[in-house]
Amino acid sequence: MAEEASSVQNLEDAPVKTAKQLEKEAKKQAKLDKFNAKKKAEKDEKAAAIPSATDKEPKKSKKPKSTAEEIIEDNTPPGMKKNLRTMPNAYNPKYVESAWYEWWEKEGFFKPEYKRDYDKPNPKGQFVMVIPPPNVTGSLHLGHALTNSIEDAITRWHRMKGKTVLWVPGCDHAGIATQVVVEKMLERQEGKTRHELGREAFTKKVWEWKDKKGSRIYDQLKRLGSSVDWDRACFTMDQKMCNAVTEAFVRLHKKGLIYRSKRLVNWSCSLKSAISDLEVEKVEVTGRTLFSVPGYTEQVEFGVIVSFAYQLDGGSGEIVVATTRVETMLGDTAVAVHPKDERYRHLIGKYISHPFLDRKIPIVADEMVDINFGTGAVKITPGHDQNDFEVGIRNKLDLITIFDDNGILTDNCGKFSGMKRFDARKAVMIALEELKLLRDVKDNPMFVPICSRSKDVVEPILKPQWYVKCEGMASKASQAVKNGDLKIIPDMHKKTWFQWMENIRDWCISRQLWWGHRIPAYFVTITGQPVGDKDDDKFWVSGRTMEEAKRSAADKFKVTEDSISLTQDEDVLDTWFSSALFPFSVFGWPQKVLLQIDRDRNWMHGNA
Repeated sequence: MAEEASSVQNLEDAPVKTAKQLEKEAKKQAKLDKFNAKKKAEKDEKAAAIPSATDKEPKKSKKPKSTAEEIIEDNTPPGMKKNLRTMPNAYNPKYVESAWYEWWEKEGFFKPEYKRDYDKPNPKGQFVMVIPPPNVTGSLHLGHALTNSIEDAITRWHRMKGKTVLWVPGCDHAGIATQVVVEKMLERQEGKTRHELGREAFTKKVWEWKDKKGSRIYDQLKRLGSSVDWDRACFTMDQKMCNAVTEAFVRLHKKGLIYRSKRLVNWSCSLKSAISDLEVEKVEVTGRTLFSVPGYTEQVEFGVIVSFAYQLDGGSGEIVVATTRVETMLGDTAVAVHPKDERYRHLIGKYISHPFLDRKIPIVADEMVDINFGTGAVKITPGHDQNDFEVGIRNKLDLITIFDDNGILTDNCGKFSGMKRFDARKAVMIALEELKLLRDVKDNPMFVPICSRSKDVVEPILKPQWYVKCEGMASKASQAVKNGDLKIIPDMHKKTWFQWMENIRDWCISRQLWWGHRIPAYFVTITGQPVGDKDDDKFWVSGRTMEEAKRSAADKFKVTEDSISLTQDEDVLDTWFSSALFPFSVFGWPQKVLLQIDRDRNWMHGNA
């Protein structure tokens, strides 16, 4: 009742509108009604324009566009000129490339014999080039595509000028690279090592792998459109190539340009082989850095330098040396100081005692030592450092090898014998600290030598190897460029050429592998005479066959052939030995060969 009373009271209190106000509100409402009616009419009109589901006309099906993919596989029979009657609407490289190469090959366009009269020389001249043979280790990469495109353009340009043109393809056996790949495959698929399989069976596996991969590489070269003469394709292990390699080795060995010597080499413990300088990657570190090394579960620390003390013989003092490879102190045979260093002059000729081995180490004077570097005293390990090796030769020091082929410490390392090299590094550090001989360990910028094939840390190790004398040949190569007999394009690269030739070292050509050209050298033993030293070159002979080698040995040692036994070297030649012969051997060298593509003397001859 109270609420009703309140409502009545509110109505009574509301002001009464005048006639004018009521008229104004009526006009406003009329405008609003008119506007709403207009909007409704527009909405109804739009709705009427939209057909119902039953009134919709079926959509017209779009005419399918002809695409290149639909006609990539044209009807051109293999080896026939391409059928161009049907063309795709859009560019497609597969369609564009199809059929042409097979036709080019069938027609013989890439052969120098194409449309030639053998009895008449070509007045426009000849152009001959060999492909830098790609390794058989896998697929081609972008670098191959680039170089082959350039070479193909050069070849086709000469061919269009009317010259007699020959571009010879081939494939390289890639010794180390191929053996590493096949060894990994063998371990993965059969759980075996090459040693468990045996040399003959392993080599057979590599040939099977080569046949598969080699054909793939040739197919890729064809897809690049390379205008090479496939009938002259060569593999660096083909018989004629093997004959050329053997011939070159025997000739150079008999001339004294190939010799055997025991020197420091870059040794990969994983590969169990020497490797070239070009296969060693110098990885720079600025301080303590951990590396993953094959054969180790824990990472190995590099980028530190360790200082330790050697006690003078008789306990009259000590001499401090520093090294980044502290485990090599087990092979130290001297400590070197500069002959003009007043601090140590009184010690030259005296001895120090090795803390872990029964070995007296002399203090020698050598100008190799930098007086101002470190303590001015340098530990000398001739068997595992190139500079130390040279000091050792000058001072007639013992050359001790502390690692075997696997990187295991040898029997002359005392209590550390049998340890892996980097485990020994830790053990030697601990032992030095226990004897209170460890003086300092600090960061040290350095380069760590890494094998590009196995990613192992490379060790300098003394090994008997075969070498090519390079100084004389390098001098002739430099002179050829200076005389203009050999042209290097562009000229800016002449400087690089001369740098290589002027700073050349003898080339280590032997590798401790199974895949490759086995070295045609034989170790000689003579009935009734002491067995010679295998490290000594004088007990070795070479020959194109074992019979020839036996005759050479009989002549060399002035004995009968019946008293001679020969053992062929197990090693193979560096891949580059055969690759260097490729431009000659593909044309039949060392046989006197005149290619059948021309009878004039302006063409390529193979001269013995």
